[in-house]
Amino acid sequence: MLRELQIRDILLIDRLDLEFGPGLNVLTGETGAGKSILLDCLGFVLGWRGRAELVRAGAMQGEVTAVFSLPAGHPARAVLAEAGIEPGDELILRRVNSADGRKSAWINDRRASGEVLRALSETLVELHGQHDDRGLLNPRGHRQLLDAFAGIDLAQIRGEWRELRSLQAEIDRLEAEQEARRKEEEFLTHSLEELDKLDPQPGEDAALDTARRKMQAAERIRGDVARALQALGADGAEGAMLDATRWLEGAADQAEGRFDAPLEALSRALIELGEAFGGVESALEAMDFDPSELERTEERLFALRALARKHDVQPDGLADLSTELRNRWSLLSGSEELLGEMRHEAAQRRQSYEAAADALSAARLEAAGQLDAAMAAELAPLKMERAVFETRLDEGEFGPEGRDVVSFTVATNPGAPAGALDKIASGGELSRFLLALKVSLARGNDALTLIFDEIDRGVGGATADAVGRRLARLAEGAQVLVVTHSPQVAALGATHFRVAKEVEGEMTTSRVHALNADERVDEIARMLSGEQITAAARDAARALIG
Repeated sequence: MLRELQIRDILLIDRLDLEFGPGLNVLTGETGAGKSILLDCLGFVLGWRGRAELVRAGAMQGEVTAVFSLPAGHPARAVLAEAGIEPGDELILRRVNSADGRKSAWINDRRASGEVLRALSETLVELHGQHDDRGLLNPRGHRQLLDAFAGIDLAQIRGEWRELRSLQAEIDRLEAEQEARRKEEEFLTHSLEELDKLDPQPGEDAALDTARRKMQAAERIRGDVARALQALGADGAEGAMLDATRWLEGAADQAEGRFDAPLEALSRALIELGEAFGGVESALEAMDFDPSELERTEERLFALRALARKHDVQPDGLADLSTELRNRWSLLSGSEELLGEMRHEAAQRRQSYEAAADALSAARLEAAGQLDAAMAAELAPLKMERAVFETRLDEGEFGPEGRDVVSFTVATNPGAPAGALDKIASGGELSRFLLALKVSLARGNDALTLIFDEIDRGVGGATADAVGRRLARLAEGAQVLVVTHSPQVAALGATHFRVAKEVEGEMTTSRVHALNADERVDEIARMLSGEQITAAARDAARALIG
């Protein structure tokens, strides 16, 4: 409940302190007196977007403070807790507007943003009027209003929707992953075939490279070694030395011992030459290899390295790559099995959700009929008995609150086409429609302060009296503030404020006075008769007040 509103240097108000009471609070005054300024000030402190320039001429800054009572369980407590502000039994909102346009806000003496103020305002105040695009005229809120009227608890279907969406999101993720794997299925198949055919072994690249280098080295020097062996053999040095030995031995008998030493040296040389020949011959035999083996070694080595380059790994990593690709291949079949189980679960959950949505639609349809009947009963005393109000349910997309699209439509005369409230009804009719709808939707919720801005415009007499009585009925379960020009409405107020414009020198200000019993009679008499208040007007005012 709004308890206090303090205004300093805002528009035409220099200083104002108002204390509101429970029940019906009425604000009256002549046109142009500044009643709308009070609503501008309240909207400013609640973070609503309004006039750009609010600071009173000549002032450095303007300030508005609003004090609300917060009973236990009030929805504002959750907003405060989320913003990190300790909720108490009293909520003090203060907002300052500097002359240069800068705005600052405090909640219980804690700095706060306009966003938090607006979130709080949704739980504190509800404004209704001919330009009510935040409340009853906003089609986006009609389903919520119907659910509140029916007392529908959406916790179950919201929970089922969250579970269904979570499961579907996981299915979508797995399907996307599987689709990506399917795109590489051909790659996996071909790669595994290549790897299986080649069958690379750990360390094979180094072993092949070493064998290849040995064979290549042997191939390069084998010709020279063979020529050396030939030079050492019977056709080379060995044959020449044997010939020399033979020739010297034939001449030795006639040389008187002069060839003995040379022949001994040649004998030793032949022995050394034989050893050299044998060593070179053994080495040449060791160098002997099958040229096709070198070709096979090179072919396999080149195949290993080419496949490694293709997959951007080291040759020794091919064996691990084969294992990795095989695991990726196995995931294709494994994820398909998991997907099948999850799709089955999702189908069951969707069936359960749709059953809950169907039950919700049936409950809403029944509530729509009850609301339409309640509206018909309310419209008749407001001189709109020929108007037809209909709560329309259309099928939309599934969501956390079912699939129903709810809209409030009216036809002002029988046979006339139905349409949205703000498109069909005239200004006066719209005000009465909104009031009737608010009365029909009321559930005794005292959390919100309801504000009606000249909702009785264009009506008078018995109709104005009916408007006032419905406002008073609303005020039995909630605090109501109404800006009115109707004496019938003003007479039913529990607390009455008069807004007047005063001129002092060249300064014009708006003043607001809380009226006592006698002042209230005079104000209602003025509303009945004009500026000249007669005794008859006072009597009529007393009769209205009862």
